[in-house]
Amino acid sequence: MKIIGNLIWLLLGGIIIAIEYLIGSIALMITIIGIPFGLQTLKMASLAVWPFGRDSRVHSRSSGCLYILMNVIWLIFGGIWIALTHALLGLVLCITIIGIPFGLQHFKLTSLGLTPFGRDIVHL
Repeated sequence: MKIIGNLIWLLLGGIIIAIEYLIGSIALMITIIGIPFGLQTLKMASLAVWPFGRDSRVHSRSSGCLYILMNVIWLIFGGIWIALTHALLGLVLCITIIGIPFGLQHFKLTSLGLTPFGRDIVHL
């Protein structure tokens, strides 16, 4: 069932979202300062390609000031727009019964879009 959900996800726009994240990641990695943010965007691209059966979890070593600082910088310079876009797409998809699973995947990406630092992608 996960494979079917992922294939439908790709056909209905998941591949476009992943490509956008990949282009953004390449653009961020042009400068040395943008490399950590580009790596987080790659993390979101990998989840956007194959979201069913995977989730993002806070890892145990994520305590500390650096993760909080990087998440605040991320949130100010674009993370809020990524999260709002995924939340809006999730709400639109949840209007229909067929779109509910895909809307839930957008809500998962909303969570990752808000605070990507200190999270890992795990298989369920």
